[in-house]
Amino acid sequence: MLAAIAAARAEDDVCQAPARINAEGAAPAPRTRVENYRPVFEQCRNGAGALRLAIRRFSVDGSSLMLTVDPATLATSLEHAQCWTCAETNEAAQKDTRFIRAVEAPSQHAVSSAKEPGVTMNAGLSHGQGEGSFITGDLCPSRRPLDRAFLEKLETLGPHTPVALSISGLWLMHHWADFQWLRRQARAGALEIAWVDHSYHHPYVPGRPPGDNYLLTPGVDMQSEILETERLLIANGETPSGFFRFPDLVSDEALTEIVRRDHLVTLGADGWLVFAPPLRPGAILLVHANGNEPEGLRLFSKLLDKGRLPRPFRPIGEAP
Repeated sequence: MLAAIAAARAEDDVCQAPARINAEGAAPAPRTRVENYRPVFEQCRNGAGALRLAIRRFSVDGSSLMLTVDPATLATSLEHAQCWTCAETNEAAQKDTRFIRAVEAPSQHAVSSAKEPGVTMNAGLSHGQGEGSFITGDLCPSRRPLDRAFLEKLETLGPHTPVALSISGLWLMHHWADFQWLRRQARAGALEIAWVDHSYHHPYVPGRPPGDNYLLTPGVDMQSEILETERLLIANGETPSGFFRFPDLVSDEALTEIVRRDHLVTLGADGWLVFAPPLRPGAILLVHANGNEPEGLRLFSKLLDKGRLPRPFRPIGEAP
């Protein structure tokens, strides 16, 4: 009897908060730490009556876990599977939730290539709702270090400044110190980071046309590009958001369908900041924080100092 009571209390303790994955090593943990990682779509409730949609199941260090989305707020969390009662669901059953409306929303300002039929630029959510704007910074594979000065500039705007960082798996693998620095900024409350999936390899060959480049490169396994980035983030202590951004914003209908099928919101932009038209409320700002776009970051700083960026800056989960 005492053993049963102790076990019940231990389970209650586990279920009080989202799962946390310890990741403080001197090098990135391999994504194979996250085992049996697979897409699911389930409606789940816990003992307190909270509702979540599970979109992935997996195990880490012997614990069965789920990646879940709050269907009202789009916030994601890692949850212990034992704490939730789940049943399979589908898009029709969830069609009135804010999350599924965002996943299935038609592209806002997508442009079809005149030279390459079927190639699409800027599919998905490219402009947000409401006032202010949404800061997004891409972390494509790069030999240059993270532009910490840009992020420190954001920190001066106040605690928990929201920024969505579109992260590629290879960037994380080759910028461990920068990734850990970002995690420390978030834990200290300086930044509120949403980790947007930006593919694992982010393939790119200079000079090759878009229709034969990026994730349209022949032989690319699109679902692997999505899931392996999520696995790597989880293995290293972070929670993937419910968003995916295509490298260089290049896609086609087949690729965007895979993103929808995996229950992610395709994230576009009003335009790279260096090419953007005058910005209006709801703008999704795109810069590169991987050291490859100093001109865009200088422009961001200039517009910020002159008060020409729509304020307040808001979390990307409020955009759809």
